Amino acid sequence: MATMESLIGLVNRIQRACTSLGDYGGGDEAFSSLWDALPSVAVVGGQSSGKSSVLESIVGRDFLPRGSGIVTRRPLVLQLQQTEDAKQEYAEFGHLPQRRFTDFSLVRREIQDETDRVTGKSKMISPVPIHLSIYSPKVVNLTLIDLPGLTKVAVEGQQESIVQDIENMVRSYVEKPNSIILAISPANQDIATSDAIKLAREVDPSGERTFGVLTKLDLMDKGTNAVDVLEGRSYRLQHPWVGVVNRSQADINKNVDMILARRKEREYFATSPDYGHLSSRMGSEYLAKLLSKHLESVIRARIPSITSLINKSIDELDAELDHLGRPVAVDAGAQLYTILELCRAFDRIFKEHLDGGRPGGDRVYGVFDNQLPAALRKLPFDRHLSLQNVKKIVSEADGYQPHLIAPEQGYRRLIEGSLNYFRGPAEASVDAVHFVLKELVRKSIGECQELKRFPSLQSAIAGASNEALERFREEGKKTVIRLVDMESSYLTVEFFRRLPQEIEKVGNPGGNPKENPRENSAAAPPPPIDRYGDGHFRRIGSNVSSYVHMVSETLRNSIPKAVVYCQVKEAKQNLLNHFYILIGKKEGKQLAELLDEDPALMEKRLQYAKRLELYKKARDEIDSVSWVR
Repeated sequence: MATMESLIGLVNRIQRACTSLGDYGGGDEAFSSLWDALPSVAVVGGQSSGKSSVLESIVGRDFLPRGSGIVTRRPLVLQLQQTEDAKQEYAEFGHLPQRRFTDFSLVRREIQDETDRVTGKSKMISPVPIHLSIYSPKVVNLTLIDLPGLTKVAVEGQQESIVQDIENMVRSYVEKPNSIILAISPANQDIATSDAIKLAREVDPSGERTFGVLTKLDLMDKGTNAVDVLEGRSYRLQHPWVGVVNRSQADINKNVDMILARRKEREYFATSPDYGHLSSRMGSEYLAKLLSKHLESVIRARIPSITSLINKSIDELDAELDHLGRPVAVDAGAQLYTILELCRAFDRIFKEHLDGGRPGGDRVYGVFDNQLPAALRKLPFDRHLSLQNVKKIVSEADGYQPHLIAPEQGYRRLIEGSLNYFRGPAEASVDAVHFVLKELVRKSIGECQELKRFPSLQSAIAGASNEALERFREEGKKTVIRLVDMESSYLTVEFFRRLPQEIEKVGNPGGNPKENPRENSAAAPPPPIDRYGDGHFRRIGSNVSSYVHMVSETLRNSIPKAVVYCQVKEAKQNLLNHFYILIGKKEGKQLAELLDEDPALMEKRLQYAKRLELYKKARDEIDSVSWVR
């Protein structure tokens, strides 16, 4: 059967584990929601209302900083864990998990030092909580959150906004539906002016989550009492009011023991003419038991939702650990296998980019469909085949003896000079595809989640891939330049065989003279062809231009084929082949260096693994308990 202690102790253990794993106050949102689902008691009150004294009375230890003004400047998450009688009392801080404090005066000093570490030695506040766990046989299982005291006026050294800042901080805790509000009010002030009750009424108008505590009953004016408040006539709550009598300042100065202080408190209520009839439900000991019992009932009601949230967190953590990858084996064979699997994962993503499964491969086609045709159109053939340049080149090719019929050497020089211009677009296409492939390598490495763990292996794969792409680029350039040179080395004869026939047609437009000699003799003689006139050279330029256009169409189709064959296809099939050979020659130490994970990811996996262990253990504990009905 589950006891109150087992229920609350279970929640406390989960809360402490959440604290140690950073799941509260800045942890991952999905995980910090587990903390929010766990009930806790938020202690609220105005400055000097006696909050600290109430907490110390519940704990039975003098451990909180004291002073005037704002003493509590950061939330203090106080988790009480009841231990076996034989065990020593001690305290542990969330920021010092390996250190146990048995001297509670040092606990007070550490609270002060840790507060100053964040806020400085000023009167400013911070929402970053301090986590403190106290283990003792004298406490009940509880989680209490001591919050800065509500104030109405900023004092010297404080910003004017501090009044609202404190209220916003306190409100962020008490607004949570699983928060139990412990509203502390001094009895020697009108309950209608209580800051704690005012705030509790706003966030919990029904009073279902609020416990009212009256302090300083022994300091009320003679002839007055707080019976109307304690009996719920002045302000009614769903839960009974509890009155406490804290140690006086003189008792504190004399270091009066908490055990003695509790005995004096019991005697005060037992012998009080005003509160004697209420003595059985007054005092800090009763308050602690009341809160613990209520907390247990709240936990019972929340168990299904807590279990559901734990199961959800376990699924998320399992998925995240799969995403991050499991720890790397130390065996050289297993490490080699891991590296090869990671290389294949990268290679698979890279191929998906090229084949269209992921974006980016279409940019290769863009080079062929847009950049290459545009570059070919921009070649300066108009300048090269201008009338003046054609005359110059043909004349230079003729040398001392002008050509007789067709200037063949002039043609060849004009064509070779034109075809040389194709080298630029051909090489530019190779370079453009090279840069696309390099970018796809970079993107593929970034998108390969498995590789993110290993920055050294990322760099090695990137380096090997880029080296391979450089080799493919060099081969691609050789091939496309060879295509251009092939066009220059052997001209298409059939194209030029038509040119003399066209010239003859111009010189003999009437056809064969033997067919009609009479008409032919009567006809006018054909006009002479000026082989050194502008028309002749324009015709040469036009013929060369037509041939170059034909070659341009050929290269426009053949250059993409060469680029794809030499670069894209090679990248798909053999990008890491050379790297695989090098990896196979490495020894265990060198393999381990490649699998040297990013420390941040190692720490993240460790934290997730701890969370997963915590949640599974919590689930097992919940499942194994037969809850009391």
